[in-house]
Amino acid sequence: MDDARRVLLTGATGYIGGRLAPRLLDAGYRVRCLVRSPGKLRDRAWASDPRVEIVEQDIADEGSLVDACRGCDAAFYLVHSMVAAGSDYAARDRELGEGFSRACAEAGVGRIVYLGGLGETGDELSEHLSSRREVEESLRVGGVPVTVLRAAMIIGSGSGSFEILRYLVERLPVMVTPRWVSTQCQPIAVRNVLEYLVGCLDAPETAGGTYDIGGQEVMTYREIMRVMAAERGLTARLVIPVPVLTPKLSSYWIHLVTPISAKLARPLAEGLRNRVVVREGDEGGRIERSIPIRLLTVRESIRRALDKVAADDVETVWSAAGVIPGDPDWAGGSVFTDARSIEIDATPSDVFRAVCRVGGGHGWYAAGVLWKVRGLLDRLVGGPGLRRGRRSPEDISYGEALDFWRVTGLDRPRRLALRAEMKLPGEALLEFTIEPIDGASDRVRLTQTARFIPKGLLGLAYWYAVLPAHHFVFNGMLRGIKRAGEHLHARGVRDGASAA
Repeated sequence: MDDARRVLLTGATGYIGGRLAPRLLDAGYRVRCLVRSPGKLRDRAWASDPRVEIVEQDIADEGSLVDACRGCDAAFYLVHSMVAAGSDYAARDRELGEGFSRACAEAGVGRIVYLGGLGETGDELSEHLSSRREVEESLRVGGVPVTVLRAAMIIGSGSGSFEILRYLVERLPVMVTPRWVSTQCQPIAVRNVLEYLVGCLDAPETAGGTYDIGGQEVMTYREIMRVMAAERGLTARLVIPVPVLTPKLSSYWIHLVTPISAKLARPLAEGLRNRVVVREGDEGGRIERSIPIRLLTVRESIRRALDKVAADDVETVWSAAGVIPGDPDWAGGSVFTDARSIEIDATPSDVFRAVCRVGGGHGWYAAGVLWKVRGLLDRLVGGPGLRRGRRSPEDISYGEALDFWRVTGLDRPRRLALRAEMKLPGEALLEFTIEPIDGASDRVRLTQTARFIPKGLLGLAYWYAVLPAHHFVFNGMLRGIKRAGEHLHARGVRDGASAA
């Protein structure tokens, strides 16, 4: 195994990278993951494989990036700063691509593989897709051969495209939509994308080539929605296209109805006006000649994705990508704290399991209406709201999104820390800690601590406005966790007795 080729993987905590890593291992490669937040990979089963090397690295630091690239035969570039960089994302992506290319060249990396965006060239190409083209060119500045795979909509459980499609169809029996619903698209299953990415490494002739990749069928977005409705067992959705919905208005519409934020939806909505279909004569030739695989149909892709969601078997989700900020500096400013405790007759593990059920389908144990109202208000002002849900109803991992919270601390079975990503005039953190009482193995104290750092007078006003609701929300949450923890403990005792 020591002779196995080593590949460099950027974006390992993202949607595609998190799925590509285990498939590279299955194919016999050693994988070096460059990540900003190594803790995000702590709960990934494949990350403990001895062939995996996790390196904490900011790819913007070109100096140290060279050392991180040394010894790798190939590098996957799966980085995109669209959300984090805001309106300057295109310039930022060019800079990152150029720096990465130079580092790979100096380190002696044999080739770079990049997953870009499908779309016909020309002046009408959206800024988002144009940026993807610019990244392709930036990766070539160092002289390392670059393999470019261009994909349109990627259909898979947890992908941004899939979530937009699913929520639109499930929530809107009648849709007033922009004209882009009649635009042609050639979706591809995430499974096929991963097969192409891994397959490139065993096809040396693909080095330096650019390939369009897509599934079996070309469809309009309206037709894809019909397939989704049929697979969900829903009646056909009435779609009414209108010419007045601009990309900006479309992004707000997507933001309100789906889990996708307006910030992310805007460039995606702009790209929906472009026809994204595999060309007959792309620059590298037909990729099927080098990597023959069975392409899934749109219906098969959607059915597989829905089955994964139903089976609680979602590998990665779009919302887990992005920067995880460090814990806030609590010193030097006003910090409001609301700490409450409760004693529970259960083991730390049982209570921790109950705590980790917050968010998504389980809700927040109490004051469900208040949480929904807060989520709706957050969506209206551009925040994530409650619709992001969670990857799994039971399992939880560092960096995961739980409705409008983000997991920033995870120490099983003692501590869970969440940071609010809702629109707030300040910073908010919610923390749960579990401690055994007097050394007992089945009696613990659960402490729930909410902290808030206000920004200006508006922040102060916000804290005092929501303070009366804390009694109902936080006390109710503690009691709900207590019930759930004790129920899990009692069930474990019964199961153990039955087994004996």
